[in-house]
Amino acid sequence: MDHVDFGKYLSQQRELRGLSREDVARETKIPPTLISALEAGQVERLPSRIFVVNYIKAYAQVIGLSPEEAVLRYEEVDRSVPAPSPAQLEQERRKRAYVGLSVLLVALALGVYLFLVLSGKLPSPLAR
Repeated sequence: MDHVDFGKYLSQQRELRGLSREDVARETKIPPTLISALEAGQVERLPSRIFVVNYIKAYAQVIGLSPEEAVLRYEEVDRSVPAPSPAQLEQERRKRAYVGLSVLLVALALGVYLFLVLSGKLPSPLAR
């Protein structure tokens, strides 16, 4: 069983009880987009694990499942998915840092350019 299978299980149990995603969202206060992601097994769209576990408990309670059993099923699935290696985590961290630094440098360059144009030290690109 993987995250997709777990999501199908939740979806099937909800549908068997005649509830819509909107019903579950309204009762649990979980955004419908997260319920869709949970039911589709789209882990990348879900928040951190502690939130997901609480969402599963609330979801299960609303549709009439045992919250503890639902969480146990999720934990079995979650354990079977290998955690990313430290090297992969470091590579992702560096990638985010480079993107952030690039955005900061571009914003800074635009700010300096705008300052120079407004202070009259550079000709306005519109004054042609």
